[in-house]
Amino acid sequence: MAKTKTVFFCQNCGAQYAKWQGQCTSCKAWNTIAEEVVQKAEKNDWKSNTKTTKTNRTAKPLRISEISSGNETRYNTNDAELNRVLGGGLVPGSLTLLGGEPGIGKSTLLLQISLQLPYKTLYVSGEESQQQIKMRAERIRSKTDNCLILTETKTQNIFRQIEETEPDIVIIDSIQTLHSDYIESSAGSISQIRECTTELIKFAKETATPVLLIGHITKDGHIAGPKILEHMVDTVLQFEGDRNHVYRILRALKNRFGSTSELGIYEMQGSGLREVSNPSEILISKKDEELSGTAIASTLEGMRPLMIEIQALVSTAVYGTPQRSATGYNLKRLHMLLAVLEKRAGFRLGAKDVFLNVTGGISVDDPAIDLAVVAAILSSNEDISVPKDFCFAAEVGLAGEIRPVTKVEQRIQEADKLGFSTIFVSKYNKISLQDNKINIRLVSKIEDVVEYLFG
Repeated sequence: MAKTKTVFFCQNCGAQYAKWQGQCTSCKAWNTIAEEVVQKAEKNDWKSNTKTTKTNRTAKPLRISEISSGNETRYNTNDAELNRVLGGGLVPGSLTLLGGEPGIGKSTLLLQISLQLPYKTLYVSGEESQQQIKMRAERIRSKTDNCLILTETKTQNIFRQIEETEPDIVIIDSIQTLHSDYIESSAGSISQIRECTTELIKFAKETATPVLLIGHITKDGHIAGPKILEHMVDTVLQFEGDRNHVYRILRALKNRFGSTSELGIYEMQGSGLREVSNPSEILISKKDEELSGTAIASTLEGMRPLMIEIQALVSTAVYGTPQRSATGYNLKRLHMLLAVLEKRAGFRLGAKDVFLNVTGGISVDDPAIDLAVVAAILSSNEDISVPKDFCFAAEVGLAGEIRPVTKVEQRIQEADKLGFSTIFVSKYNKISLQDNKINIRLVSKIEDVVEYLFG
């Protein structure tokens, strides 16, 4: 008979205590420690229901020169955006966690991926029935019949079905609905999430099967469960977007097999999620006439160049204190740029309201959009429009100098490909491009840009 014991866990950070106390000493949160009954079984193994097991081998230390460095073949998901964010596809034996707001499209994304994979996929749902999943699959218009649907929440039953079907890829929707016989607490508790994830990790590593998990998030935007969950998995993906808009952004918060600076963009449609291969179509607004207060910036997300539109509105302050507001841009950096314009360029903006917006609903931290922000602010202040075929890629320093940015040639090539006629970059950038149609305007100070644009 297995011994039953009681353990106290913090529901906020997952810290473990031997007895109850009012405040968690780890995260300093009050009244978050709850009692959970934990029972350990004699044999805690995902293969406990199978008849045959592999012989246990003791791991031996090897010199780093003795370890083979063969390249693993990744699973192609047939989704260019997901492949880009993952770093080229699914790595065998990896565990990927996908989090996002309720209703944002997490289940739709993974079901759509599983229906277009050429590999045998087991889609395990603990939230929907098989009929509900079938209705969604009909809207998506599946291209293959390699997807198996299982509605189950008990991990032992899931592993039994895995042994019978032998899938190439396993998808779990969601990790918070699973429960194991080895733990007596309810599904979604810290101990259950940790135990179920441990079993899935052991299965993935021993069989080299990629596992994708969907994770719920809390009202603070963090993935529900212990923080150790994000440390245990190989990749953490965040699915972002406003449910009132059709565009969704997929970005990697952690990736052991690729970059964390890549992002994928989707458009939510009635037939599922459409990949947006040209993000500039959603980040640059369509207009028939030129308007003041807008400028186009060339930025980079990982290795992907993007052309984004910066909108600014400068008006006389009606109330005593001028307002400063920025959407998708660092407000402190906006204050810095306004101070540079006041001190170095002689523009009196101290008594005016300044509002800034990055279109498309994305947030940008790239300092290369500084010059576009300055151009948009001055355009609105002077009420003179910036030509719509002009773009900018440079950082602005505190002395008013135009500083060089990284990977400027990729930015120039993207602007050239999209039909821009002129791009403003720092004269200190080393550019070796040949046979490009775009006019590269080299500037060193803000005064040079102001004189060229506004005379």
